[in-house]
Amino acid sequence: MARGLTAARVRQDVDVVARAGLDLETFLVEAVESVRRAVPWVAACIATHDPSSHMLTSARKYGELAIRNSHDHEFGLIEYGTEEPTSFRAIARAEVPAAGVHLLTGGRTELSPRLSQFMQPNFGFADEARLAMRDGSEAWGGVALFRGADDAPFDEAEVDFLASLAAPFAHGVRSGMLARVADHAPCRPDAGAGPAVIIVGPDNQITQMTPAAEVRLSELATGPGHCAPLSPVAALIGAARRFARGESEGIPRCRLRTASGMWLVLQAGPLSSFRDRDGDVVITIEEARPPEIVTLVVAAFGLTPRERDVTQLVLQGVDTKEIARTLHLSAYTVQDHLKSVFEKADVRSRRELIARIYFDQYVPRMGGELAPSGWFG
Repeated sequence: MARGLTAARVRQDVDVVARAGLDLETFLVEAVESVRRAVPWVAACIATHDPSSHMLTSARKYGELAIRNSHDHEFGLIEYGTEEPTSFRAIARAEVPAAGVHLLTGGRTELSPRLSQFMQPNFGFADEARLAMRDGSEAWGGVALFRGADDAPFDEAEVDFLASLAAPFAHGVRSGMLARVADHAPCRPDAGAGPAVIIVGPDNQITQMTPAAEVRLSELATGPGHCAPLSPVAALIGAARRFARGESEGIPRCRLRTASGMWLVLQAGPLSSFRDRDGDVVITIEEARPPEIVTLVVAAFGLTPRERDVTQLVLQGVDTKEIARTLHLSAYTVQDHLKSVFEKADVRSRRELIARIYFDQYVPRMGGELAPSGWFG
């Protein structure tokens, strides 16, 4: 039961580790184990999402789910290709950022195809509680906790407790995402030369891919407890099917960071029928351009709307006086905003801020030869 002193201590522990500047792996391990003291679970899965599209960017598993990846492709198709009240997308938009399947269905868990047709037969789990890692309007991922057939279902107090952890989890994920990845060597500059394209057949299996796509897929982050590396691809396939059926708006896409620290943009869309081909999906992978990651990284700093405005102008090379005129502020107020931005971004100057936002992915390459992609090679 998530009540009393234990719940208060766990909430404090999660908040402390969320603000400790830990890398993503360490934060998630510490946080999910702390939660276990207040809300017992036999298995857990934590997914990170692109906050602008709610698409999967990575996932990690704990307890009875650890190293069980044979069904990850199927899960991606179900979770992101269908919609139910406890999907991560639905909870991210809900007034309360947490839900329990047993509670929401009144005990009729067969009303949740994800639980009754996938989790129960494949893993033996009888109930699931979910939390959207949400801070304000931006959701950075989701937590799924599971209980077995012999366990009591998640109760209302436990779900309410999980909802109270939405902001701390979001803060920890944002901070962890910004941590530098120092234990992986970046790929060769020419390793991903050429278009990175994947073709998926009507059976949702990859049928073709370019050499550049193979290289890009090999760069996707993996490690002990991670989901299958291709899980974000499966999620995009599922979302592309929803788009083809007219159940969603916009081409599904996500921005994710590779093991070497490089940002990529993946997007998927259904192909038009041609001759004997019907039901194919195409996925493209590109190195993210600066404008595509600026909004993501600035959001991860947790800046206020005005601080975001100031940062955007700093990135354009605008000086303090001009920023003040543009935003109708005094120069002193602009300096105060900059001081706050520097503190949140853990930098000491405009130059460091620019490098921090671009993760040193682009800045050191500026001035080099332009690659065929139109960006510095």
